[in-house]
Amino acid sequence: MPLLYFWRGDNYRRDLDFGAGYHLNQGNPLLHSIGVGDSLWAFTRTSSGRYVLAAELIVMAKTLNPSGYRYGRYRLWGDLKRSRYFAVKGQPDVTLLIKGLSIRANGDTLGRAFQGHAAVRRLSQEDHLVLAAYAARIPLEPRARLLPEEELEACILTGDDAGVRRLVAHEPSGLAESRKAYLFSSAVKRDRTNVDALRDLCGGRCQICSWSPRDRYARELCEGHHVRWLSRGGEDSLSNMVLICPNHHRAIHSADAPLDFSHSDFVFPSHREPLRLASHELTP
Repeated sequence: MPLLYFWRGDNYRRDLDFGAGYHLNQGNPLLHSIGVGDSLWAFTRTSSGRYVLAAELIVMAKTLNPSGYRYGRYRLWGDLKRSRYFAVKGQPDVTLLIKGLSIRANGDTLGRAFQGHAAVRRLSQEDHLVLAAYAARIPLEPRARLLPEEELEACILTGDDAGVRRLVAHEPSGLAESRKAYLFSSAVKRDRTNVDALRDLCGGRCQICSWSPRDRYARELCEGHHVRWLSRGGEDSLSNMVLICPNHHRAIHSADAPLDFSHSDFVFPSHREPLRLASHELTP
C-alpha cells in the first residue's frame, strides 16, 4: 500500500544539505502499514510557499526508534538504488494534483490539512500511478546524489583528509556547499579514543557475533561502526557507535543495513541480526 507524506520544508532542506538520508520518521503507526517495496511519496513546501513533489522512497526496511524519540517512533528506509529526490526549483505547485487524489485534503492550504499524524495518508494504487506519471517529467535533485560512501567512510575513519577531498573533487557539480564544508572539516576530526573505549566496554568482542580476537589472537581486530555514518552527518560519539568484527562491518556497509533501535538489531534485506552484546546506550 503506497503512502503520501508531508515533509516539513526545513527538515527536507536540512536533509539535502547534509546528505540525503533516504529515511523518514513519524509518530503515526500508519507509516509502518506500507509494505517493503512500496512507494512513499513525499511533498514539501518551498521557501516561497509553493507545494512541490519532493521524493519517492521505495521502502527497503521498517524500524522503530526508542520511545520518546523527538521525531517519532516509526522509521522507514528507502532503497538507495531505486528511491529518488526531485528537483523543486521551477517545479509547478502540486496543490491541485494532491487535492485531486482519493485522500481528503480539505482546507485553504495543504500544510494545514497535513498536520501532526495527518502528515501520513494512505494512497490508492490509482493515486500512486497518477503521482508516478507526474514524477516522470520532473528532473532529479543533484544534491541528493549518493557519494561513493564506503570509500568516503573509510577515508573519514582513517582521518585521510586528502582522500575525502579527492573523492568529492571527482563528483559532478551540485553538491551542497554546507555538505562539502562538513566533510572537509567536522567529519574527519574523529576522536580516536572512542574505539578504545568501546573495546574496553565490550571486552574486544563483536557485539553481533561475539567473536573475540583479543582472547584468540591477543589482538584488537574489532572495529567501531558509526550507526549513522559519519559521511551522512552522524555524531562521533559512543551513543552512535557499536563494536563489530570486520566481516559484519563490511556486510552492514555493503547492504546499507539500518539499526532498529527498539529491538537493537541490524535489518538486512533477508533477515535481522541482533546485538547480542549490549554494552552501552545507543540513540538515533
